[in-house]
Amino acid sequence: MQMIVYAVRTPDTWRCYLSLDMRVDLQWWYGDGEGRKGFSGRPPRIVILASSIPLGWAASIRDTFRPLQEMDQWDAGEWQCYVDKQIASCISEEPERNQARWRAATQDVHVLDERAVLSGWTPSTREEWAGLMRQAEQLICAIEGRALLAGEVEALLAEAAGGTGGWRSAAQLGVLLGRLRMEAGLAEPAPRVPPGRLRRSRAMAPRCRRCGSEARSRTACAACGSAACAYCEACLAMGRSRACTLLLHGAAGPAVRGTAGGSPTAALGRWGLSAAQSAAAGAALRFLAEPPAGGSAGPARFLIWAVTGAGKTEMIFPLLQAVLDAGGRVLVAAPRRDVVLELAPRLSKAFPDEQVITLYGGSPERWKRGSITLATTHQLLRFREAFDLVVIDEIDAFPYHNDPMLAYAARNACKKEGKYIYLSATPPAPLQREAARGRLPHAKVPARFHGHPLPVPRKLKIFPVHRCLQQRRLPLPLVRSLRASLSRGAQVFLFVSRIRHIAPFLELLQQAMPDMPMEGTSSVDPARADKVMAFRHREIRLLVTTTILERGVTVPKSDVYIVDANSDLFDEAALIQMAGRAGRSKDDPAGRVVFAAPQWTRSQSLAVRQIKQMNRIAGKGGYLRIELT
Repeated sequence: MQMIVYAVRTPDTWRCYLSLDMRVDLQWWYGDGEGRKGFSGRPPRIVILASSIPLGWAASIRDTFRPLQEMDQWDAGEWQCYVDKQIASCISEEPERNQARWRAATQDVHVLDERAVLSGWTPSTREEWAGLMRQAEQLICAIEGRALLAGEVEALLAEAAGGTGGWRSAAQLGVLLGRLRMEAGLAEPAPRVPPGRLRRSRAMAPRCRRCGSEARSRTACAACGSAACAYCEACLAMGRSRACTLLLHGAAGPAVRGTAGGSPTAALGRWGLSAAQSAAAGAALRFLAEPPAGGSAGPARFLIWAVTGAGKTEMIFPLLQAVLDAGGRVLVAAPRRDVVLELAPRLSKAFPDEQVITLYGGSPERWKRGSITLATTHQLLRFREAFDLVVIDEIDAFPYHNDPMLAYAARNACKKEGKYIYLSATPPAPLQREAARGRLPHAKVPARFHGHPLPVPRKLKIFPVHRCLQQRRLPLPLVRSLRASLSRGAQVFLFVSRIRHIAPFLELLQQAMPDMPMEGTSSVDPARADKVMAFRHREIRLLVTTTILERGVTVPKSDVYIVDANSDLFDEAALIQMAGRAGRSKDDPAGRVVFAAPQWTRSQSLAVRQIKQMNRIAGKGGYLRIELT
């Protein structure tokens, strides 16, 4: 996309704008628009800095524009010199054969003469301007709190308003009103130079304004004419973000504070929470009611560190209600589509008077707006300061964990004075350290809702899986233990470290227990959902799988076996999550967990230590129905 960029002398200073439709800007400054207010009858001075340059270049001029006192005396030549310096680095990134053409194409600075403008420009009538204002209001409301590429704006308007005609003019008016902002999809980091000094060189690669990733890929672009237009590969699946792609976002209102003061008794009575759940919910409610800390640190954060099976979803209900009662919007983000689909009916049932919107890849509700938004973390890339409360579920899970792009998207989706709630049974080490040092307010939920301790993993020394496969036989202690679990009526999760081990290990198990229905599944299995459902219904008694089922699957009566528990692929968090599949039901709270491996590792020790520690905390807090021995 190519763009007009101009400077205007307002009563107090010089300002720089981009324009999608210069007729709207002329009406604003010279006609019946709001721009002439404060000029005491004297028209503003406007300087067209460039009339057709790539959006990325135009945005760079605007974003680095610093008003100088001497600009009042500059003629067209001095303004041209200013522009040449501003875009020199942009032109230098073009192929050498194109640089002369671009230098010539950008020699079009001119100072608008009011008489020439008025003689060659037909102002809008009052009715036309009022109609455009209505379009602008509709567009502003539609993209409030969103950050959308031009194609996405058109898709949203086509669904929400039944058409897209004139949206660029409406967007330009929204920008002049200060309620919309135009950006290039990519922009270089802001230069750290004193006010009044011009930028000398481009030291860093541009970053995507949507996902925050560095963009080093460049290609010829028919839209803007550049032979080296940068684009972002990191968020390509969400639509191509280029240096010349328009990114439009609408400002949301100020953040609200939670209305509740944090009464655990009220939380327990209304939502049926256990004592441990209520204590954590009460601490989080008090956090929501606190005034924002201020500063540039971003939204305040709170961690709910709850053991697997503690009922994290139910704990957030009073938090959502507190913000909804204050008139706010809330977001619950989960790492995967299946989790979103599983949570949606639970939220709809808990909040029957609220509109719950579910967003994931291919979601039919992607342009709808609700008071509660439930989304996969990738969908947060389309929001900008939209929510008063952001709840991030399973912050330690793939793909959110260790993905700076998704963390960037989540941070930007929350209003600057909004609040964050992290949920996890196994928080990443940096968050654990922050909590331990008192830098991150948090609450621990050390007990499951049924009040029984977490099953502590048992050691089972066996030789590794690859040796089992080489020798074509299973260790007798493992077979005996599995038979004992199956004999007591348990469903058995058997975790292996590698997908390639599933089929041959399953074959050995079938030979050892031929009458027992069993299957194997993994992330690449197209029938995984069907097999998991059959496992839930006890049509399958033993399921060989990978960490793809370490979370999000609850089977009432189950035992867990982790073979090759010493594998480097099984860290402390993965072992705890896999162990968490056992003992989740009040009818079978003491499910068995077995770490089967040739040797004991630090990860296994840390996992067992954390499980025992949570049990001790739960016992001291009076959250357990039985005494620990």
